[in-house]
Amino acid sequence: MVESLMPLNILIGDRTYRIKVLPEDEKAVRGNVKIINEKILEFRTQFAGKDMQDYISMVLIWYATQPKIADSFGIPQVELQELLNKIESQIDDVLI
Repeated sequence: MVESLMPLNILIGDRTYRIKVLPEDEKAVRGNVKIINEKILEFRTQFAGKDMQDYISMVLIWYATQPKIADSFGIPQVELQELLNKIESQIDDVLI
């Protein structure tokens, strides 16, 4: 199954992440990344003076409590949570 994964570069906040996804999931991942970046921008506008990790954390909390958004892209909540956890871990690794 690993050989069927395609590499995908995504930009969240001000960082680029290289992930591997199934080709049929690419559209859903890109749609989710778009929503995440829009929410980051929204939180940056509402809460001036915070750093990017704060904004990303706010979005993760918001996103994890919005199951209808995940459903609209056809991503099971468990898979979405795993993806968000991986992204958060990568951000933490970079910042530490």
